[in-house]
Amino acid sequence: MRGAFAAASRNGFRLLHYSVQSDHLHLVVEADEPTRLSRGVQGLAIRVARAINRVLRRHGRVWDERFHAHTLRRPREVRNALVYVLNNCKKHLRAVAGLDPCSSAAWFDGWRTTIPAPAHGASVVAAHTWLARVGWRRHGLLEIDEAPGERHRRSVPPRSSPRS
Repeated sequence: MRGAFAAASRNGFRLLHYSVQSDHLHLVVEADEPTRLSRGVQGLAIRVARAINRVLRRHGRVWDERFHAHTLRRPREVRNALVYVLNNCKKHLRAVAGLDPCSSAAWFDGWRTTIPAPAHGASVVAAHTWLARVGWRRHGLLEIDEAPGERHRRSVPPRSSPRS
């Protein structure tokens, strides 16, 4: 599946992060326009389905539904989506510690704690948009054990206001 993820970013579609669930995928992507988004997701779905069928030595349909998209417009939304996708295993299994091996968490550069780079190449690409590259960081780097839906407490001291 990593090969399918690595091949997905092309023609104005970029796969930034993913999480593989038992029956679906969570993705954070960028697309230059709506057509690129739909074609990019379709291409990725086909590549992943072929990989799954090859490993399971089967044929036929893998996905029951089409994809559901939500446009992220604000830095906080992007940060929340990153926590949701990269730490989704902690939503279901609170006792799980460390990085989710079924996600792109190992290649994420926004952890508060430094993570050693994986030995194998990345299956995701760097973000191009301000929101996905820089904007979300205004709300703090991610904690490795932060679960989706948790209240995030910013450990950076608030800016003091200038005295009059």
